[in-house]
Amino acid sequence: MIRVAMLSYWHVHAWDYTRQAQSHPDVTIGAVWDELPARGAAAAEKLGVPFYESLDELLASPEIDAVIVDAPTSMHCEVMVAAARAGKHIFTEKVLAPTLTEANQIVAAADQANVVLTVSLPRLSEGYTAAIASLIAQGALGEPTLVRTRLAHNGALRTEQNPNGWLPPHFYDPDQCRGGAMIDLGCHPMYLAHHFLGLPETVNAHYGYVTGRAVEDNAVVTLGYPGGAIAVVEAGFVTPASPFIIEVHGTRTSLIFQAPPPVLRMRSADGWVEQDIPESSPLPFVQWVDHIQRGARHTANLQAALALTMLMEAANLSANAGRQVRLDSLQS
Repeated sequence: MIRVAMLSYWHVHAWDYTRQAQSHPDVTIGAVWDELPARGAAAAEKLGVPFYESLDELLASPEIDAVIVDAPTSMHCEVMVAAARAGKHIFTEKVLAPTLTEANQIVAAADQANVVLTVSLPRLSEGYTAAIASLIAQGALGEPTLVRTRLAHNGALRTEQNPNGWLPPHFYDPDQCRGGAMIDLGCHPMYLAHHFLGLPETVNAHYGYVTGRAVEDNAVVTLGYPGGAIAVVEAGFVTPASPFIIEVHGTRTSLIFQAPPPVLRMRSADGWVEQDIPESSPLPFVQWVDHIQRGARHTANLQAALALTMLMEAANLSANAGRQVRLDSLQS
């Protein structure tokens, strides 16, 4: 049995990961720490487990084998490096870190301690992602020329039901989040764009502030590739009816995935033909547990997570400076 501690309930998905841990037959939750003691103590009471005000004290406990990190993005490096040095396996909400320098420090600490580090990149496990990647690899679309990925919701919109929007107020704190819609929700379309086209040479970002928050609530990033291909990554907190969409266009034909409901179509001489979508792979949390049990490094996940951090850091630099950023200019 893998005994995990929940490290913070800052992120909106923290209780989702709690439920994943509770539902896994080989995992049990044994403790809680939170940078806000009142919030952590309430969560621990609800779970019926001890609450630790001191992170160091929790990490020193021999009763804990692993940690699930949902702390503020700004705290990821210090929390995860400490956990790795304490010999605890780590599952974390994306992004791994807001800068490549911090992300490399976390990975190095995990490698040195021989602990399994996994970042939650759930859409890489989806059947539609596998289907699209396979069609690209087979050359069914010809040479890819453009990938467009979009994910948005209305979490920042002020409504009668939610006068301040339904996202928690701290999601608009630039110090804690290190960004807004792009670094949070935009992670998903960003790592999908990277999955389909690889790392670009250049990054251009434009951020919008529709609701006047301190972080962007509307964002577009373009990725430029040496062969002329382009990826367009879109995210927002101000769209009440936006489908999740993936478009891949090539020199031979195009495909479009849209959800809900999940439908993948490719253009042929007979029009738009629906494509089969295989079953999804296990979620990242399940993969993490499996890697711990097998004593294996989660290499593909870490490569994708490091690429995501690179792209997010470059996007933030581009938006803040109002200029194009070369990916090879980032400090590692």
